[in-house]
Amino acid sequence: MANFEINGRTLARNALWNFLGQIMPLLIGVVSIPFILRGLGIDRFGLLSLTWVVLGYFTAFDLGMGRATTKYIAEALGKGKEGQVPGLLWTAVTIQGIFGLVGVLVLCSITPFLVNRILNIPPELMEEARNMFYVLAPAIPVVLISSSFSGGLEALQRFNLINAVRVPSSSLTFLLPLLGLFWGLRLPGIVALLLVSRFIALLFLMVINFRVFPQIRKFSASFIIFHRLFAFGGWVTVTSIIGPVMVYLDRLLIGSLITIAAVTFYTAPYEVVTRLWVIPLSLAMTLFPAFSTLEGIGDRHRMGVLFARSIKYTLLALGPIVVLLVLFAKEALQIWLGGDFPLTSSTVLQWLAVGVFINSLAHVPYALLQGIGRPDITAKFHLLELPIYVGIAWFSIPHWGIAGVGAAWTLRATLDAILLFLASFKLCPFPSGLLTARDLKLSILALSLLVGIAYGAKILTAGLPLFIQIFLFAAIFTLFSGLGWKTLLDESDRGMIFKMIRRCPRPE
Repeated sequence: MANFEINGRTLARNALWNFLGQIMPLLIGVVSIPFILRGLGIDRFGLLSLTWVVLGYFTAFDLGMGRATTKYIAEALGKGKEGQVPGLLWTAVTIQGIFGLVGVLVLCSITPFLVNRILNIPPELMEEARNMFYVLAPAIPVVLISSSFSGGLEALQRFNLINAVRVPSSSLTFLLPLLGLFWGLRLPGIVALLLVSRFIALLFLMVINFRVFPQIRKFSASFIIFHRLFAFGGWVTVTSIIGPVMVYLDRLLIGSLITIAAVTFYTAPYEVVTRLWVIPLSLAMTLFPAFSTLEGIGDRHRMGVLFARSIKYTLLALGPIVVLLVLFAKEALQIWLGGDFPLTSSTVLQWLAVGVFINSLAHVPYALLQGIGRPDITAKFHLLELPIYVGIAWFSIPHWGIAGVGAAWTLRATLDAILLFLASFKLCPFPSGLLTARDLKLSILALSLLVGIAYGAKILTAGLPLFIQIFLFAAIFTLFSGLGWKTLLDESDRGMIFKMIRRCPRPE
C-alpha cells in the first residue's frame, strides 16, 4: 500500500485528484473576489490579501517537517516498519506546534510596527488592521500542524483524502469573507471565521489519520527523531523561508512604497493568474515520489522520459491559456472587475501570466532535484535570487509602479527556471535524444507559431466587436487543439488522457 507505483494509472489518478483539489477553489475565487472587493473596498481588500501573505510566510516555521514526514513515513511503511510511524508523525506535530507558537509571538510582537511604520495604511483603518493581525496569529500553529497530518496521508498516496479536506478549506478562504460581509463583520471578524475554518480542517485531518494509522492514537514523540527529520528538512527550510518572501514581497513593497490601495490593483490579477499553478503543482506532487523511486533504482532512462513528457504536457496545457491572458488582459479585467482595473492592472496581468508560465515549466526540474535528494540546490538558488529580486523590485517601483513589480517577478522566475534546468541536466545526464525528441521540439515550435498567429489576429481585429474576436480566437485555438492531438501527442500520451477520463477519482 505504501510503495510508490510508477505507472500511468497511479500518476494519472493522483494528478487528477490534485488538480480537482486546486481547481475548485480557483473557480470559487474567480467568482467571489469581485463581490469581496466591492463589499470591503480597495483598502480593506488589500489588508485581507495581506492575511494570505502572513499565512503563507509563516509556513517557513515548518522547518521542512511536512516534506520530511512524507518521506520517512513512506520509507518506514515500505520497509514494513509500521511501528515507526507514531514516533515520526507525533514528533513532527510537536515540533511544528512549538514553532507555530513562536510564530504567534513573532506576529503579535511586530504587529504595531507593521501597521504603524511598514504598511501605508489609512489612519482610520489602523486600529482595525492591528486587531485583524492579532486575530490572525493563532492560525499559524494550526496551519503548521496540519501540514504534518497531510504529510502522513501523502506518504500513503491518499490524495483523495487530502483533497477531501483541502477543497472545502481552500474554498472557505473566499466564501467566508462573503459570509462575514453579509453578517456585517469587520476585518477582525472575517479573519476569525477563517481561523475557525482552518481549525476545523485540522480536526478532520487528525480524525482521518487516526483511521488510516490506528497506531498513532497513542501520543509518541521523540526529540531524537527530530534530528533525523531536520537533517532532511534543513535545506527545505531555507527554501520555505526565502520562497514565500520572494512570492509575497511584491505586495509588501507595494504597500509600503506606494499605497495599500495599490496592493489591491496588484493582488487581484495576481491571485487569479497564479491559480494556473494548479496544473504544474498537480503534476509535481505526483512527480516527486516517482522521481525518488526511479533515482533509487537508477533508471535514468525512465526518469528522462518522465521529465521530457512532463515538460511537453505543461507547454501544451498552459501555453494557449497564457497567450489568451496576455492578448485579452484588458478585456478580461473589464468583464471581471471593471472600474479602474483594466487601465491599472492589465500590464501587471500580462507580465505575471508570462512569469507563471515560465515558473510552471520550472516545477518539473524542481520536483526532479527534490526527488534525487538535492533540496540544497534549490535553496542555494533562492539565496542567490533574493537580493537580485529585491534590488530589481525596489528600483522598478518608483519608475513603473505595480507594472514594474510584475516585470521584476517575471525576471526572477526566469532566472530561477534557467538555474533549475541547468542543475537538473548536470546532475541527471539523461540519455541523449530524450530532451530533443521530435514531439517535444514540435510542441515548442507549434506553441511559437500559435503566439505569432494569435498576436497577428489580435492586431488585425483590434477594431472589431469583442464577440467577433472571441469567435475568431475560438476557431484558432480549436484548430490548434485538434492538430496538437493528432501530431504532438503519441499513442502513449493519448492513452494516458483516456485513462484519466475513464478512471475519474472516486472514494476509496
